[in-house]
Order: sequence, then C-alpha cells, then structure tokens
Amino acid sequence: MRLSELSGKEIVDVKRAERLGVLGQTDLEINEDGQILALIIPSNEIRVPWQHIKKIGTDMIIIDIPDKQYEE
Repeated sequence: MRLSELSGKEIVDVKRAERLGVLGQTDLEINEDGQILALIIPSNEIRVPWQHIKKIGTDMIIIDIPDKQYEE
C-alpha cells in the first residue's frame, strides 16, 4: 500500500466504536528505512503504534489501542 492511499482514511477505534479523525499525509511516524512506525492523531494527541492497526479498508483504518494510551 502506498502512503498516498492511507491519506484521507478515517481512523476508528474498535474497542470504543469511536471515530478518531482522518489521517493526513503528515500524521505518520516513519523510520529512516521508510517503514511506518505509528499513526499520530493530533486532534486526540494519541500515538498509535503500527502493531495496534487491525485492518486497513477502502474508507477507514480500524485500530485497537490499550485504554491507558488515552490517559497519557
């Protein structure tokens, strides 16, 4: 999947059944090899590590993050 294909997808938390926002092209943490390490959701100040992404569909990205990340 290309970076441009991720941009514009809505991010949904499966545990809370809540929309967290829409992913922009600058909302990714990428290492020097070009691998995505995490999604950054600026409106909620949440960093979602790649391993918490459960499914990437045509319109949305389904995530499952621990409750403690919401408290940070």
